[in-house]
Amino acid sequence: MPDPIHPHSHTEEHLKGSEILTDIVIGMSDGLTVPFALAAGLSGVVDNNTSLIIVAGLAEIAAGSIAMGLGGYLAGKTEFDHYNSELKREYNEVENLPDVEKNEVKQFFAGLGLSEQVQNEAVEEMTKDKDKWVDFMMKYELGLDKPDPQRASKSAFNIGVSYVVGGLIPLSPYFFSSNGITGLKISAIITLICLFIFGYFKSKVTGVNPWSGAIRVMIIGALAAGCAFGIARLIVHA
Repeated sequence: MPDPIHPHSHTEEHLKGSEILTDIVIGMSDGLTVPFALAAGLSGVVDNNTSLIIVAGLAEIAAGSIAMGLGGYLAGKTEFDHYNSELKREYNEVENLPDVEKNEVKQFFAGLGLSEQVQNEAVEEMTKDKDKWVDFMMKYELGLDKPDPQRASKSAFNIGVSYVVGGLIPLSPYFFSSNGITGLKISAIITLICLFIFGYFKSKVTGVNPWSGAIRVMIIGALAAGCAFGIARLIVHA
C-alpha cells in the first residue's frame, strides 16, 4: 500500500536522476565552451607554441573544475541548510501553535474538495504523529522535499568531473598539432560537433526543440571562440 504522505515514492529516483543530469549539463556546457575560447584566443597569439596553449588550457580546466565544483557544493549546502532551518521552525510551530497548524492542514484537505467530516477525520489522523505531521507541512505547505544529505558533495563531484571531461575535448587536438592554428582548426571541428550533440540531447531532455537547441549551443560556442581569437589577434597586431 502506498505511503499516504509520499504516494509516489518512486519519483525520488527521477528527482535524483534529474539532479545528476543538471550537474552534468552545468559542468559540460562550461567545460566545452570556456577552454575552447581560451585555447582559440591563445592560438591567435602564440601560433608556434602549442605547449603554452596546453599548459594554460590544463590550468584553466583545473581552476574551472574546482570553481564550478565549489559552486555546486555551496548550492547544495545552502539547500540543505535551508531545509533544516524550515524543519526546525515547523517543529516549533507544531509544538507551540498546534491549532494554527491543524487549521492549515484542514485547509489543504478542503482544497481537495473533501467534505467537512472527512477533513476533520483526515486532520485528526494526520496530526497523531508529529514527525509525519511536520513532514506533511514541509512538503505541502512549503513545497520542500527532504534533500539528500550528500547532495552538496555529489554535486561538486559531478560538476567538476563534467567540466574536466568537457574541457579536455577542445584542448586535446593541441597535444598532436605542430602549431596553434592547426590545433585550433581541428579543435573547432571536434568541439562544434560535440556542442551540437550536447545541445541536441540537452534540449531533448528539457523539452526544447532539439535541432534549434543544438544549433543555438553550437553557435554560442563558436561565437565565444571566434571573439577570443579575434580580440587576441587585434591586440597582437595593434
